[in-house]
Amino acid sequence: MAKRDYYEVLGVDKSASADDIKKAFRKLALKYHPDKNPGDKSAEEKFKEVAEAYNVLRDPEKRQKYDQFGHAGLDGNGGFGGAGMSMDDIFSQFGDLFGDFGFGGFSGFGRRGGRREQPVFRGRDQRLRVELSLKEIVNGTSKKFKVKTDVVCPHCHGTGSTDGQIDTCPNCHGSGVEIRQQRTILGVMQTQTTCSQCHGEGKVIKNKCPHCHGEGIIPGENIVEINFPAGLEDGMMLQLDGKGGAGRHNGVPGDLHIIVKEIPDEQFIRQGTNIIYNLLLTLPQAILGGPVEVPTIDGRAKINIAPGTQPGTTLRLKGKGIPEAQGYHRGKGDEIVNVSIYIPENLSSQAKSMIETYKDDKTFTPTPSTREKINKKLRSYFE
Repeated sequence: MAKRDYYEVLGVDKSASADDIKKAFRKLALKYHPDKNPGDKSAEEKFKEVAEAYNVLRDPEKRQKYDQFGHAGLDGNGGFGGAGMSMDDIFSQFGDLFGDFGFGGFSGFGRRGGRREQPVFRGRDQRLRVELSLKEIVNGTSKKFKVKTDVVCPHCHGTGSTDGQIDTCPNCHGSGVEIRQQRTILGVMQTQTTCSQCHGEGKVIKNKCPHCHGEGIIPGENIVEINFPAGLEDGMMLQLDGKGGAGRHNGVPGDLHIIVKEIPDEQFIRQGTNIIYNLLLTLPQAILGGPVEVPTIDGRAKINIAPGTQPGTTLRLKGKGIPEAQGYHRGKGDEIVNVSIYIPENLSSQAKSMIETYKDDKTFTPTPSTREKINKKLRSYFE
């Protein structure tokens, strides 16, 4: 079944601010929260749907891609890496948005059945700007890069402990929260706050690793191989799930966002999926016509110049352009050959004498129909 529009799912306009989107998500997530709708599978599916919509629309880059290309622009990831999502995934990502609270027996967002889930730390997302030539964009390419990022500490293997001893927090007894109760006119109000001793982890490390200071991660670098599909455009972004910074205490790694920068080509001008080549003919070639060779992205092609070809004439080489970006459309653009004519600035005395011989020849005088053809072509440029 086709996915619903994310703005429709959250009940907001496309011009909605980040705060409006957050408020809409919070309201709907509370409404369909599994603890409030025990055993209701439809409520759980709606809960997942609003979480997926929020995960895309809260991220400016994902939102821009979604606004431009719709669901296809996310390459089927739906904002969750394309591998599906569990309820625990959602709680670990968005639990802090709701805080830890409860009233009248209703568990706060991020807790299931009165038991708070242990936090899973997520690593930093990374950005990498990559320059690609026009030929690499047309054919697609694969490249390896060194990315400076947080990596798992090799001394403690990400645990943060020198001896592997990690104890249950004595303050919260492993729950990760401190619970307080207060009597009000409405009854007993129960509130939860993150444990001040273990900071919500539920565990404490006695002997912290001196290399990572108990964090389980240190600065380092990863070698990442990136496959660039054909047809990318300047400014497009690719996402590699799990290729960002390592998460604290063997948590979930962040993502790597690759921003494409297209290197201007010396011979061709890109126009969408078409490429434009400016063919400069000599005056005799334009007058007499004949076969000429023009470069293409992958080689050369022969075209025939008709006698009397005018400046501004365009010839089209079908399928010699750029393929549509994968996941958006299908097909391939063309190479458009734009004809220009070179008028020499300095003539030899012999050439000048020959030109003067024919300057009054009516053959060189444009006819009204020729003028109209040229004017029609010029008008098409400005429409």
